[in-house]
Amino acid sequence: MATTSKAAMNDKAPRLLVVRNDKLGDFMLAWPALARLKTANPMMHVSVLVPPYTAPMARLCPWIDAIIVDPGEGRGARRELLGRLRSGRFDALLTLFSTPRVGWLGWRAGIPLRLAPATKWAQVFYNQRTTQRRSRSEKPEYVYNLELAEALLDAMGYALPARPAPPYWPLSDESRKAWRARLREERGLDTTRPWVFVHAGSGGSAVNLSAEQYARLITTIDARLAPSCRPLWVLTAGPGEEPGARGLHERLIAAGLEATLHPPRQGLDEFAVSLSAADLVIAGSTGPLHIAGCLDIPTAGFYPAKRSSTPLRWQTCNQADHRLAFCPPPTAGEQDMSRLDVESAAQNIASLLVSSTSREPIS
Repeated sequence: MATTSKAAMNDKAPRLLVVRNDKLGDFMLAWPALARLKTANPMMHVSVLVPPYTAPMARLCPWIDAIIVDPGEGRGARRELLGRLRSGRFDALLTLFSTPRVGWLGWRAGIPLRLAPATKWAQVFYNQRTTQRRSRSEKPEYVYNLELAEALLDAMGYALPARPAPPYWPLSDESRKAWRARLREERGLDTTRPWVFVHAGSGGSAVNLSAEQYARLITTIDARLAPSCRPLWVLTAGPGEEPGARGLHERLIAAGLEATLHPPRQGLDEFAVSLSAADLVIAGSTGPLHIAGCLDIPTAGFYPAKRSSTPLRWQTCNQADHRLAFCPPPTAGEQDMSRLDVESAAQNIASLLVSSTSREPIS
């Protein structure tokens, strides 16, 4: 039987702290869980603990009320964060990615209800635990996060409404139109043709296709489409990835394709919103792919043959008919993307592009 905490009994709105203080893609896959919390009780006050890098994205999230930027390791940083947790007067702590430091601080701060996965020794600091065995990669990461949010709601005595559906970042059509208009002015793009964004960088955290593979993939997709359906290829890049994007751009231009470099943006938040202008996003299992998934933009992702990085585990959180995923055969090495079937991937991506752009376009 679920235990009802004081948070659910009080007249005041419960105050929650959700922790996902690692990489961008991981944080984007927490948005469905954040949406789940807010749909259970829109008056619930949801704070998040995030690193400085993802804080700009947290400010854009419609399911977040307040942000605590993680000051990091060190005795002084721990004292600072402990003070923030105590002053936050939180009723519950939900840790989606468990570490001993955060668990200990939540316990020291006196947060009455503390829930985390029961798969690490840090669980000793929590009084509610959910066994998940994420290393088996049996479910998508965002589903694991959803299940933790649901376990917390159950512990607080809430009835569980239906799960929210994509998009988990519900930008308006007006916002998307504004970004398409801006990109049209910046790069002179034809709005009557599909725009395919390609992020060939890896952010240093994911195995990805080589530049040669991306060039072959793109030229093969382009060749499989009727002239009226051939897209404009927009190449994006993160910090330090610009030389790779320029090299890929040169390859595509030499092959006779219409391609352009995505203009530099002021920050991660502006770059993320600009992805809403895309009709399709192609990338490795990186932050930009998962931003597109939250926007419910069609995606094509590339994954290594690695148990902890499978297409199922790191599936994007857009609608099922909006996503494709590709990886080498199981016999390939964990770092070996050379055995991925580029021709088959190109055929499937071309079909997705045709089907997704046959709907009402946003011009």
